[in-house]
Amino acid sequence: MAKEWCKNEEYCGGCFYQKISYEEELKKKEEEIRSLFLPIVIGELPFEGILSSPQKEAYRNKMEFSFGDQEKDGPLCLGLHQKRSFFNILNTDDCRLPSPDMGKILTVSRNYFREKGISYFHKKRHEGYLRHLLLRRAEKTGEILVSLIHASWNPESAQTEESLLTGWCESLLQLEKEGSLEGHFAGILHTKNDSPADAVVNQGTEILYGKDFFYEELLGLRFKITPFSFFQTNSLGAEKLYEKIREYANLSDSAKDKPIIFDLYSGTGTITQLMSKVARDAYGVEIVDEAVRSAKENARENGIENCHFIAGDVLKVLEESAKREETKGENPEKEDDNGARNCNGELNFETTVLPTPDFIIVDPPRDGMHRKALDLIIRYGVERLIYVACKPKSLARDLEALQNAGYRVKKLCAVDLFPRTNNCEVVALLEKEES
Repeated sequence: MAKEWCKNEEYCGGCFYQKISYEEELKKKEEEIRSLFLPIVIGELPFEGILSSPQKEAYRNKMEFSFGDQEKDGPLCLGLHQKRSFFNILNTDDCRLPSPDMGKILTVSRNYFREKGISYFHKKRHEGYLRHLLLRRAEKTGEILVSLIHASWNPESAQTEESLLTGWCESLLQLEKEGSLEGHFAGILHTKNDSPADAVVNQGTEILYGKDFFYEELLGLRFKITPFSFFQTNSLGAEKLYEKIREYANLSDSAKDKPIIFDLYSGTGTITQLMSKVARDAYGVEIVDEAVRSAKENARENGIENCHFIAGDVLKVLEESAKREETKGENPEKEDDNGARNCNGELNFETTVLPTPDFIIVDPPRDGMHRKALDLIIRYGVERLIYVACKPKSLARDLEALQNAGYRVKKLCAVDLFPRTNNCEVVALLEKEES
């Protein structure tokens, strides 16, 4: 390994394991997972170890970079936060986690806005224009989606916002014309965000060039991805994860009695669609409307007809479904034969009565599931369920309620979707013991 990982190796803090070999990193992660679950799991720990990432570098297909400065009143910077600092921003053009294409786009964007004298958004004063740069790049197709996240325009020079953004767009396209990029632009966008929070918030997105989506391919399926929808950040590693989910599900596409499958926190419907061959019907529930729209389009483009997607918070969807199940039949004009659709044929959590699932897959956010949502899932009493955790500690916490309800961990595997960081994904198969 090179002596210097990157120019910010002492300041960034993102690459936790940059100074050791990848093999040693995997051993440490495996030991951490084992020590986390050993005192929690009832019975023998069925830990299968950790699956390595196909790519150790340049694997991230999504990055959110911030505008700011590294020192007070210093030159404009664009990159990642300095460790243990809320304000200082590092120029991270040579970051080794995303594709080198992203570093080139960072350099051009920073230089362009620095030359134009455009200021970044100050977190305390809530003044300035530039906030974040969102970059997404598909591993299989090479398509790149860029969105400049900015506050409302307050003239900082004689130029207009339109001319400023047009010039920025042209500077990026020049990279492609020169042959400097391995990939190619699917779309260049700009997004308004006047939220006081230091986060990427979409308050309106407009297209400067191309389209507001791109495509990625996983395990023979094609997925449309929009700027703010969830998709695993390591495409090749995600294929390993999804293969492990299918292995744990152990369902046959030739079975006569196929199960009804729930995919909760479904994002753009990746797992839902990958499980569709072994399901009678698969239902995906996701809170981000944009992701649900993409999931529906993905299913149509992949020729999948037995996937159904609901936009809504998992807790609210399950609560409303349970309430409507109790009053089912009182308002028949809003139900069809199975009560799963409203009179317009659309799935909506306020009118939907979900069928009883035979198999459940959950892939919640980092903080895990709301306890009430977990209780509603337990009430279904499915014999088997799969829990996918991007934060192993969240699974460890939720296991208490699941084990108290009679579920036991039958298989557990870690998948390294985040090389060089101190994070990894965990997938667990749980089965309900007979009482």
